[in-house]
Amino acid sequence: MHLIIANKLYSSWSMRPWLVMRAIALDFTETVIPLRQPDSSERIREFSPSGKVPVLISGDVVVWESLAIISCLADRFPDKPVWPGRDAARAHAKSISMEMHGGFQALRQACPMNLGKRFAPRDFGENVAADVARIEEIFMTTRERFAGDGPFLFGDFCAADAMFAPVVTRLDTYQIKVRPETRAYMDAVLAYPEFVRWKREALKEPWTIHAYEEGHEVVADLRAEATA
Repeated sequence: MHLIIANKLYSSWSMRPWLVMRAIALDFTETVIPLRQPDSSERIREFSPSGKVPVLISGDVVVWESLAIISCLADRFPDKPVWPGRDAARAHAKSISMEMHGGFQALRQACPMNLGKRFAPRDFGENVAADVARIEEIFMTTRERFAGDGPFLFGDFCAADAMFAPVVTRLDTYQIKVRPETRAYMDAVLAYPEFVRWKREALKEPWTIHAYEEGHEVVADLRAEATA
């Protein structure tokens, strides 16, 4: 299997299937195509019919779009814990993952994923606050119902956690105020070994997308610290 992704520093959609594939211990190769380079579109088109990443290639099977890749993996490897095992939990996990896939536009636009910086807190307005409130509600109600003694949404790490991992990074990067329970879940995701591996590799990348770097007060340059 071959997974084509964009910059690990910025690409939230690339992170999601990568985390799932690592979590269920699949053997795959990866190719990183940095975005906003002169040849980015041409290179991506070599692999992806949509002209976007991520895209997964396995023999003559080509799957693009993060949630489609995750769904395909669940179909192909039914013995792997892509989703929770129980019917109610699995249905809930897919529902909140789809909500993440199509929602929270205000947060996503105001706070693009950037693993290389930590920005000073600021007021992002009512729409972002509403997104954060709904995200916290999802975390709280899901964990109360399904997590048991585990640190993740359904106890063990699964596709739903991968879908929300980039949101966790945004809440952390932009230092958005959250409940202690939310912070505890965030800390579990940020300490998850496969996420740590992704971030470590992201901080080594040489490419910068200035649109994701500007307009915020920097309080910590994590990439500079990692390469010092």
